[in-house]
Amino acid sequence: MTAAAESTVTLDGRFAREFAEMAIPWRAEEVPDPRLLVLNEPLAAELDLDPAFLRSPEGLLMLIGNRVPDGATPVAQAYAGHQFGWYAPRLGDGRALLLGEVAHTDGQLRDLHLKGSGRTPFARGGDGLAVVGPMLREYIVSEAMHALGIPTTRSLAVVATGRPVQRETVLPGAVLTRVASSHLRVGSFQYARATGNIGLLRRLADHAIIRHHPSAAETGNPYLALLQAVIAAQASLMAQWMLVGFVHGVMNTDNMTISGETIDYGPCAFLDAFNPAAVYSSIDEGGRYAYRNQPLVAEWNLSRLAETLLPLIHEDQEQAVALAVESLETFRGQYSAAWSAGMKAKLGLHNNSDDDAASTLVDELLPLLQESPVDYTSFFRNLAKAARGHAESARRMVLDLAAFDAWTERWLALKPDADAMDRVNPAYIPRNHLVEEALAAATEGDLDPLKRLLDAVAAPYDERTGLEQYTAGAPEDFGAYRTFCGT
Repeated sequence: MTAAAESTVTLDGRFAREFAEMAIPWRAEEVPDPRLLVLNEPLAAELDLDPAFLRSPEGLLMLIGNRVPDGATPVAQAYAGHQFGWYAPRLGDGRALLLGEVAHTDGQLRDLHLKGSGRTPFARGGDGLAVVGPMLREYIVSEAMHALGIPTTRSLAVVATGRPVQRETVLPGAVLTRVASSHLRVGSFQYARATGNIGLLRRLADHAIIRHHPSAAETGNPYLALLQAVIAAQASLMAQWMLVGFVHGVMNTDNMTISGETIDYGPCAFLDAFNPAAVYSSIDEGGRYAYRNQPLVAEWNLSRLAETLLPLIHEDQEQAVALAVESLETFRGQYSAAWSAGMKAKLGLHNNSDDDAASTLVDELLPLLQESPVDYTSFFRNLAKAARGHAESARRMVLDLAAFDAWTERWLALKPDADAMDRVNPAYIPRNHLVEEALAAATEGDLDPLKRLLDAVAAPYDERTGLEQYTAGAPEDFGAYRTFCGT
């Protein structure tokens, strides 16, 4: 495709067409001066979108919703949700639009979605806009998560709008173009259930099965199988978050996907010093979404999904509840198995290693990390050096040297595989101080720090000469880190 052939870009409007009860047709606000900040060319290729076109004036208009491709019906999606435990029956896309669906090279559909495209009927008191910093944060972190192999929505582009946006100060506006397997959320099912329209609920569940969990359709109870598939996907996702030290920050039910992808990177961060109680969201005063609480919150959110599906699981409510509870009770076992296997891999232990010995090593190591406290990412990378006979870089990170030496002796007796450790313990993550530096510079018009950070995190396991600053922990004067959602 070339810039001259932009009319060949087509999107399907399947969600808009099939779920009119949950979609309000809407158009993005006109942008005075669109300017491309960053474009994900590999992702564009996967969607058969020509980067040259996307960089053109017409392409930029498509990326911000001011030019609607053939076949598209932009809509603001409706959903409900529990926000910090409190139920809100009508949330929806207050500053976002689903442009439509596009075919991926894997044969599956992807949503093309805008964030920061202006007020919609769901905006309530918000202005519907977004600013450069938070939109670039989502780009950086979502693409880093993808490179780490963690299921996630993707970022196609961030376009500056040329419109000043009032926050604590006046900041430059931007629109993020996001790509996802879909934007179906637990909150989507809560909204459908609250309408009392069981036909709508059934259609939504059928849509989720077809799009995300097709094997559920082959079972005797497809809606129970759908619940079980989402439970399994989220158990796996939570384990991956915890293993890499990712803190989402706002795990409301409207931010939990049916696909099992990570979505909505607002007040998110990666652990610096290992601290199970770490909270990075400025609005999470009670620590509901602290690092250590994420699996429990996921289980709670899945219980809310189960409640919505009860009428579909069985016509007798008591039997439906019993089946749902039985399914929910598998979450902890699935999560624990995935997390334990992941920790075993982080320690370089083979699958045939003694599970009890491995579990004991993990149980003893984590308190050592917390007490010191150590930089979570750097420690495991340095531990691989200890497996190669060079323990000092890991050893000097902990305070209790005698305990660490005793632990290391038992660990080395299991013959850890250092190369295998390097394949699962990243050298590069979006370190919080580097993200802030890149965002501050980009807000002032300097994109070079952003580009260098993106290059580093694009290959997180391959340590490269010249990128030493991207493996270093936060400077001592960085202080307590807090992030904001950008609304």
